[in-house]
Amino acid sequence: MLATVRSANLFGIDGRAVFVETHLSAGLPSYSVVGLPDTAGRESRERVRAALLSSGLAWPMQRITVNLAPATLRKTGSGLELAIAIALLVAAGELPDAAVEGTGVLGELGLDGRVRPVSGVLALVGALAAAGVGRVVVPIENAAEAALVDDVEILPASRLADLRDCLKGELPWPDVPPPVSPRVRDDDLADLAEVRGLAAARLALTAAAAGGHHVLFAGEPGAGKTMLARRFTSILPALDHRRALEVTRIHSVTGLHTSGALVTAPPLRAPHHSASVAALVGGGSLGHIRPGEATLAHRGVLFLDEVAEFAPSALDALRQPLEERVIRVARAGVMVELPADFTLVACCNPCPCGRTDATCRCSDSIRDRYRRRLSAPFLDRFDLRVRVCAPRADEPAGASSATVREQVAVARQRQHHRLAETRWDRNAHVAARALGELCAVRGAARLRFLEVCRDLRLSGRGAARVQRVARTLADLDDVEAISDEHVEIAAGLREDIP
Repeated sequence: MLATVRSANLFGIDGRAVFVETHLSAGLPSYSVVGLPDTAGRESRERVRAALLSSGLAWPMQRITVNLAPATLRKTGSGLELAIAIALLVAAGELPDAAVEGTGVLGELGLDGRVRPVSGVLALVGALAAAGVGRVVVPIENAAEAALVDDVEILPASRLADLRDCLKGELPWPDVPPPVSPRVRDDDLADLAEVRGLAAARLALTAAAAGGHHVLFAGEPGAGKTMLARRFTSILPALDHRRALEVTRIHSVTGLHTSGALVTAPPLRAPHHSASVAALVGGGSLGHIRPGEATLAHRGVLFLDEVAEFAPSALDALRQPLEERVIRVARAGVMVELPADFTLVACCNPCPCGRTDATCRCSDSIRDRYRRRLSAPFLDRFDLRVRVCAPRADEPAGASSATVREQVAVARQRQHHRLAETRWDRNAHVAARALGELCAVRGAARLRFLEVCRDLRLSGRGAARVQRVARTLADLDDVEAISDEHVEIAAGLREDIP
């Protein structure tokens, strides 16, 4: 007796369709799982058996073989257990074959027969939908999230016994519960109007939000660097539906998303400076590769406070993702590609003690060693580098986050129209070969641009970054042509730091 049930498993942040094949044959009662399962998969026997018995269903006293196909793909986690249980019921004649035709099954089983939620259900349901599955059984806690996938009927399940009755048509399917409102974070309530002074730093932050430019703030403790950076997401427009689905899928895989609602706010990730290379860019063993902070910040902001305290190897590991906006984690025979399209905001002090005036007691060798923690190639990835000086108490507050967000939205709309026929969506992403067409500097502004490049001794890459920022400043002013003022401001926002 043979039965097959469709399911899916995670590979990185993507879902892969899996066939769960169950075969019952004569012989001594036994249970074996083949098809490269991990430890959790091999332990499924006890959970599936206890769940069936707790649900009042018989455990087949036969030789049971479970195959997870394709056999060459490693299977991780316990999300295939519900599919194994349903396949056993079909093979034993408890359920008709038609009950699971065109149906995918996802879920972990508790010993009492309860269907437990799984991580990454959005990616898993998407993989089944791409494989032609029209309806998917998911744990009731995951149903709201699974319903975000279009053109798939979601069937919630809370207990194995009730699921058996629903598949046989003896009970109606429960309704998909509404998503839970996400918890409001303190960062979501922060407003840029709370920051006084810091005009240059505020302009740099606005340009970074509009054009996708990476920004570095350097200054003494208490100058307002962290306060400013923490308010970056407050001036970012909400994600559109496609990008929101990308972010929700990533956070679902890592277990960060539990509300079931679509994540429409750009994420902010702020890892501690003790973070390792794997924590920042992702890693793990073969078959268990997990995304890092750079991927969790996809379509949002990666904030590195006290960036000079991070391990140099960890920072240099970000150099390639900052350019290509993707991370490729390679293991023996396996390559996993993780998205990493984020804006990097970093803050640092001028020296270990944080002072630059006469109160600084650091020796020249200590200061040099501190500065060498940030390699030149890493610093070169920042389009915007600004020295931040503490504002005076009587300096006025600037515009609110809502006002700046509207300005950023207008600038992004100009970029969208200009870059619509290209593969780029932000000024910071435009390749150097296309700058002459998409970020052209003409007339008097061109002469000033050449002077700036000569006076600052900019390399080709540095000149290109100034040109991109100048284009963003023009977009923020809602004008078509880059002026010499835009060029001068762009050059002034690229200081020699540290």
